[in-house]
Amino acid sequence: MEPSTPRIEAQDTEQGPVLRVLGAWTAADLTARPVWEALNAQLDSLNGGAAAVGWSLLQLEKLDYLGAQLLWNHWGREWPGQIELKDQQRDMLDTVAKFSVNPVARPKSDWTAPLLVLGGRVLNFVAQLKSLMQLIGQLLLDLIRLARRPPQGPWRDLSGHLYHIGATALPITALVGFLIGVVLAYLISQQLRQFGADAFIVNILGISLIRELGPVLAAILIAGRSGSAITAQIGVMRVTEELDAMRVMGIAKGFRLVMPRALALAVVMPLISVWTTLAALLGGMLASNVAMGVTPSFFINALPAAVEVANLSLATVKSVVFGLLIALIGCHYGLRVKPNTESLGQGTTASVVTSITVVILVDALFAVLFKNVGI
Repeated sequence: MEPSTPRIEAQDTEQGPVLRVLGAWTAADLTARPVWEALNAQLDSLNGGAAAVGWSLLQLEKLDYLGAQLLWNHWGREWPGQIELKDQQRDMLDTVAKFSVNPVARPKSDWTAPLLVLGGRVLNFVAQLKSLMQLIGQLLLDLIRLARRPPQGPWRDLSGHLYHIGATALPITALVGFLIGVVLAYLISQQLRQFGADAFIVNILGISLIRELGPVLAAILIAGRSGSAITAQIGVMRVTEELDAMRVMGIAKGFRLVMPRALALAVVMPLISVWTTLAALLGGMLASNVAMGVTPSFFINALPAAVEVANLSLATVKSVVFGLLIALIGCHYGLRVKPNTESLGQGTTASVVTSITVVILVDALFAVLFKNVGI
């Protein structure tokens, strides 16, 4: 063993056993894996008897903060009862003792912790629902105010939202709807061909696209595209203190921010729903012609007989509800954004996720309540 190898040797003296710390206790000497493992094994063999014996650091060659920390931890973060050391070594150990942090004891598991978490989430949900209900009530009051005094309405804001939410969304909704129609037609054709029921592809595509997939697909796209934009716009106004300025100037947030967006989405969503459905039907019609030989003329002539007008009416009503809910949820989370960028990102994400979830839940509710309509 080299003289500089860090180690501890026991020595019997007249005052009792003394543990002598020898070698170089520095980072350069301790970080070698064999040396580190051997020294830790030697310290563990002492069984924490730092208070029962004396310690001597007088013959220690070198000592840095890593070696001092190792000794201090072995002593249980307390000075031994008997110790011999130099002033420089004492200063170094004092520094280590000053900045060493005792490990925090892990709290004991409490069976009430899950209940507290669940209760907190329930209370948060109730608070969110209450705020949303207040927003809906304020929207109704603002609509009454608009009906009484139409010239004072925010028509410029409404027209801008109609363009940004509706017109600019037409290309992406048409593309997605067309591709969904193609995919759906190919999948259905594989099954119908087995039974020789090629003509029934018109019924399946018509009912599924007009009644369900068209409105839901359009609503999901608008929720991800425009719902997030609404939350981000209002959230940025919170960060830049524009909302505070509006309050100081006496401008009603609901009348100038919430109502134009809600009206715009209520008007635009049925139109986008029909547009998306037409694009999906076009894709399904072309795919049916390629996969099953169903001509476009037969498809167009058979569609009115296969799908009743009530399905289109139901889809239009659903689209209006979807639009209002997406706008209200986007405004709700936008108004709850705190004046920092982290809250803005969290609010935008929560707005999109909540909007899509609510759209699917409301669609399921419509499917249950109106299961006998148009079928």
